[in-house]
Amino acid sequence: MAEAHSAVAFSFAITHEGFDINYDHEVLNLVWNSGVRSWKKRMARARNGIRNGVYPAHIQSLWLITAIALGLHFAGYQAPFNLTNRLLVHLPSNTMNWQITACFLAALVIWLSICFTMRYTLKLLLIYKGWMYESRAPGSRVSLPTMLWVAVVRVLSSWNKPGLYSFQGSLPRLPLPSVHNTMTRYLRSVRPLLDDDNYKRMEGLAKEFEQTIGKKLQWYLILKSWWSTNYVSDWWEEYVYLRGRSPLCVNSNFYGTDAIFMNLTSVQSARAANVISLLLNFRRLIEHQELQPIMVQGMIPLCSWQYERTFNTARIPGLETDRIVHYRDSNYIVVLHKGCYYKMLIYYKGRILRPCELQVQIEDILKAKATPVEGEEHLAALTAWNRSKWAETRNTFFSRGVNHVSLRTIESAAFVLSLDDEPFEFDLKRPELLDSFGKKLLHGNGYNRWFDKCFTVCVGTNGRVGFNAEHT
Repeated sequence: MAEAHSAVAFSFAITHEGFDINYDHEVLNLVWNSGVRSWKKRMARARNGIRNGVYPAHIQSLWLITAIALGLHFAGYQAPFNLTNRLLVHLPSNTMNWQITACFLAALVIWLSICFTMRYTLKLLLIYKGWMYESRAPGSRVSLPTMLWVAVVRVLSSWNKPGLYSFQGSLPRLPLPSVHNTMTRYLRSVRPLLDDDNYKRMEGLAKEFEQTIGKKLQWYLILKSWWSTNYVSDWWEEYVYLRGRSPLCVNSNFYGTDAIFMNLTSVQSARAANVISLLLNFRRLIEHQELQPIMVQGMIPLCSWQYERTFNTARIPGLETDRIVHYRDSNYIVVLHKGCYYKMLIYYKGRILRPCELQVQIEDILKAKATPVEGEEHLAALTAWNRSKWAETRNTFFSRGVNHVSLRTIESAAFVLSLDDEPFEFDLKRPELLDSFGKKLLHGNGYNRWFDKCFTVCVGTNGRVGFNAEHT
């Protein structure tokens, strides 16, 4: 792998005069900043975890309740359920410090009770689906139950500004339909596809399934629905996506095009740098949970877990089933240009590089005279291969040494950037150009897209942009 940055951080040797120590200040500074940034992220995750755990209550309300508990105790009044005095009995002494401790513990118990009451109240409210069937016609009136429901949900939701994952603990479980309802909907869906004789046969099979093994399977699903918030998502991911053995290219991965009626710049390096900067800032919003959750009608939250694997994620091939690996952090991206892979740093002294700084690195890559080493140019074609064969090849040739290190570097990158050596064109008078644009993004030449990566950003020589994304 061609490296855009390479250095030795520390080395020493023993001579007849003593120890000879050499170290690179710049690389050691990079290591230090990387460690500091990692610990800051851990602290931010811990803080967000506490905030999400008590939502919709606010963490600062704990100090208010503690102050009230202290005031009541030292004014001679009892806390609810006489909690302070009950806790004080179990503490070593009755000194001032232990009285303050008892007041804090009593406030903590009351505060947690309020938090979980608010959370499960919101969870019960979100089960209500009557709002979906209210008429939206001009002049129509909303029913009283829905109006009351809206008022209470808005009060609970506006109590505290939510983070990206704040509503996760309040989302209701996915409802489990009965076997009879499932069979009824199944028969309704296949009716247009079958003639009368085959439909009658299918009705018999559906009735037999409902009365025999369907009952047993339904009990398994009921048990799983009690154990998990979504009884189908992990099985769907496993059996619909990860167990598929056909190539990801064309069969599974999808693509997205640029805003085709806009062409902000024709400079490839400038457009690539701006897109990288925007994506990294979006990643920061996700990591810090500053991105607001999607709200239907401005008050019904949708699940936000899909954001977690947008970056720093790769699909790892297996002999029978693949697996998704998400890396907590990555301070670089991988750039693919003319068959060469470059590791491009995206941070400096704890901050994200500016677009102009990113552009300098990209221009260096575009001007580089590097040529691919043996096997490097067509390496990504392995990710477009049959999944089991790719897994066998991976186990044989990428389990150790420089191949293993290089492969892990690609898979643990924030994402992959492909600097194509051809333009992405669009013209209303020539619709075939848009077809060509889509084909280039969907599969490229078969080895300039890393199909296992969460997504590959593709930039044409004329500055137009698209992406290829792994579906799982």
